[in-house]
Amino acid sequence: MPRHIVIDVRRLGDFGIGTYIRNLVQALARLDKESRYTLVTLPKHAQELSGLGPNFGTAEYVRSDTDVIENAAFPFFLRRLYPDLVHIPLNSVPYWMQRPYVVTIHDMSSLLYPARGDVRGAMHQERYRRGAARAERIIAVSHSTRRDIESFMRIPTERIRTIYSAPDPSFAIDPPDTSQDQQILQRYSIQPPFILYAGTIRPQKNVPRLVEAFAVIRSELENHPLFGHLKLVIIGDELSRYPAVRRAVVATRVEPFVRFLGFVPLDTLKVFYRAATLFAFPSLYEGFGLAPLEAMACGTPVVASDVPALVEAVGDAAELVTPDNLFDVARGLRSVLLDEDRRRGLSQTGRARAQRFDWDDTARAVLDVYREITS
Repeated sequence: MPRHIVIDVRRLGDFGIGTYIRNLVQALARLDKESRYTLVTLPKHAQELSGLGPNFGTAEYVRSDTDVIENAAFPFFLRRLYPDLVHIPLNSVPYWMQRPYVVTIHDMSSLLYPARGDVRGAMHQERYRRGAARAERIIAVSHSTRRDIESFMRIPTERIRTIYSAPDPSFAIDPPDTSQDQQILQRYSIQPPFILYAGTIRPQKNVPRLVEAFAVIRSELENHPLFGHLKLVIIGDELSRYPAVRRAVVATRVEPFVRFLGFVPLDTLKVFYRAATLFAFPSLYEGFGLAPLEAMACGTPVVASDVPALVEAVGDAAELVTPDNLFDVARGLRSVLLDEDRRRGLSQTGRARAQRFDWDDTARAVLDVYREITS
């Protein structure tokens, strides 16, 4: 009998988690023709998962993993599928989750930067710790995240595997028609040159400091022949929940030069990566660094924080800055903007760096974890 693996793919539409789920499942479909897979999906994503192969099926489930009732309802649903192993691709594990299961932890921000300080927030943190503690194996997306798991949750090291994620391969493909890129930029009324940030807008992402650093260099370059009309484009969701970003824009008086686009489709995101003069990612904490690698895959120079997980991802292929130092963030932006040779060099080394991460390698390592547990 082939092993039966159930993967929870309900977050397929999410910003970063969706990239992980989509590419991992596709790579597993290429590499594993023997195991039987059931993908638990929301009805709206079912069509996206067709054509993976005869050993892949779907089971539609109507509720997201954020409902309190899911602590009991989702495990009950899974039991009817009779899995040999369940893979939860982020640490959102129901309280009464059956074992054995594997959980992927992308970062520790839920514990280090809790969104809520009330009883519900405390319950979330307890569920987070319990989900990791009861997992048969934990997949950490970087050595930095692995160290955090060991330090903050006291999980034995032999139960943790470091398995890197990778950029979506489509980011590395140049468009056949650059005029389409231009049309999309015109649709959003944006023209280069601009600095790009893409990601969530949570406090640890340090977006207000990026705005402040942009204001510093914007005033310096006001009469520059190329960058006199430099803009900052921010792509990301949850902006309404974190008003500190808009307050920073108002306080630094750069409202005419900052654009908030909210969530954009993947193909549109690629266009903005390709068109940006540089990609800025001054995060205070990361679990890996997928967004900078996506920018690198597109050939866009990157300015990123020198925090451990980002250094692990980008290596020496980015301009590194100290994220809690406004003037160092401004220095990094300035040095890349004003040095054409530096931009060209970062574009080349960044592409090469991004190519070192491959989804087939990721899937092979994940398959090894599945086999460890089910053999």
